[in-house]
Formats: sequence, C-alpha cells, structure tokens
Amino acid sequence: MPVITTGAHPKALWPGVKNWFGQKLDAYPKEYSQMYDEETSDKGYEEDVEGYGFGMAVEKPQGEAFTYDDHSQGYISRYTHAMWALGYIVTYEELKDNQYEGKAFKRSAMLAFSMNTTKEVNAAALFNNGFTDTTFPGDGAALFSAAHPTLGGGNQSNLLAAADFSEAALEDSLIQISVATNNRGLTIAVIPELLMVSPYDAFQAEKVTESPLTTIDAGNSINAVRRMNKLPKGYMINHYFTDPDAWFIRTNQPEGLKMYTREKIQFLQDNDGDTMNAKAKAFERYKFGISDWRGVYGNPGA
Repeated sequence: MPVITTGAHPKALWPGVKNWFGQKLDAYPKEYSQMYDEETSDKGYEEDVEGYGFGMAVEKPQGEAFTYDDHSQGYISRYTHAMWALGYIVTYEELKDNQYEGKAFKRSAMLAFSMNTTKEVNAAALFNNGFTDTTFPGDGAALFSAAHPTLGGGNQSNLLAAADFSEAALEDSLIQISVATNNRGLTIAVIPELLMVSPYDAFQAEKVTESPLTTIDAGNSINAVRRMNKLPKGYMINHYFTDPDAWFIRTNQPEGLKMYTREKIQFLQDNDGDTMNAKAKAFERYKFGISDWRGVYGNPGA
C-alpha cells in the first residue's frame, strides 16, 4: 500500500521552491451530462425492460373475425452500479514537516480531479467500446450494430455506414435515422438532436453545423443540415473518445443513454491510531448505459 512519506517530496521540507507544478491542472467542463440523461437509484441495480407494441392493422373482410395481436416483453437492460474509489495515505512526519502543505500541495483537489476524470472516461467507454461490447443495450448485439433483433421488424441497425465525418456523411446518417422503425417494423419519429465528435473532428463539425453554406461544393448552395435544423442541440466535443475517426448522433429516444447515480461522491478522512498516518479517500457509485439503442447512432469512421 503506497504511503506518502517525507522522502516522496524532499524539496518540500525546506522553504525556497518558487512553484510546484503538474499537480492541479485545469479540466474541461463536465461533458458526460450532455450525453446522458441522469437519474438516481436506491437499489443495487436498475432494469429497463423493452415492451413489444402491436403490428400493422389488417384489412377485415366483411363478415370475418377480427385479427388480434400480442403484447409481450422484450430484452432487459440492467444497470449494476459500480463503486469507483481512490485515496491516499500521508505520514504524520510528512504532514508536519511539509513546508507547502495546504498551499502548493492541494491533495484534495488532486483527488477530485482524478475522480472527475475517471467519470468522464467511464462515460466515454460506452462509445469507445460500443462497436464490439455487448453489455448494453441487452439484446445480445453490440451497442452499434446492424443486427439488433426485433419481433416483427427484422434485424435493425444503428450502425452508420463507415465514413470519416463530413457534410455528405452526416446527411446520409440523418436520412438513415429518419426512416427508423420500432420493434414491430412501424415507422417512428426518431429525431437526431446532438452530434458528438472527438477533438480531431471539432473544426469540421463547426463548419458543417454552423456554416450557412454547404461545404460540399463551391456553388454557394445552402447548408441543408443547418437550414432544416436537423441537429437542434448542435454538436459537442468529447475529449475522452479514443478513436479520432468515430462520431455519434444522439436522438430524442426517452430510454436511450442513461446514467444512474446510486451514491454521490463523498470525501472521507481518518487517522490510523498505531502509525498516526492520515488517510483521505473518495468514492461514488454509478453506472452509465443505454436501454433503447435507437437513442444513439454510431459511425466508426473510414
């Protein structure tokens, strides 16, 4: 178990160091809150269950009986809360003899930075692993897949045709989303809302979503995506996406991307009676996931 002693920072035992750096750095504003709907939980896990709706109505010939349809349960998405924790131990001597404790050594702020960064990485992991991991949404397919099974609509897809981000690729993706159907194959209004890109596509996303003119040709054509307000929430940059080419579109589906908070972050302190070491720690419990895969569409890039 690591213990911070006077030997960890020998320069801190005597005044004279002008500045300490590399310990508390600026962080980007919270990004996961733009990606997920946040809910609370009072149990060890939460479950969302898909319900199959009815299919198309059928013509009833004169004098013939009605046709009846079934209503049944589909797949289950389970959110099992994980605890994320970190702490540090400092010897009595280090605390007493450190000439910079509380001034340059703001360890509680450093701990908060680590906890917040961990949360952002966990939020992005659903996307970074979404083309292969089958944990969510619970139907046996990867999150971004062309083979989401349904009861009466065949295999359906939220996997966009692989292409690096561009205006043309975005338009194709918006068309694909606009013809989405439910689990019985009936057309539903899945509305694109937010484009999510890595920092590598940030400038292109700004041009494509904010320019009044198209980036596709030099004929001063209008930017149809902007003119038609196809992305009412614009775009966001996620600095924790690991694939520079991948990009995603969040939609309006209510049981899409979700984050359950079981216990908010807590900071604790205590002391060891035998060693007089000081301990500080932080923990929180939460889970990121998705229930309806139609809540987000993903493109792995070319």
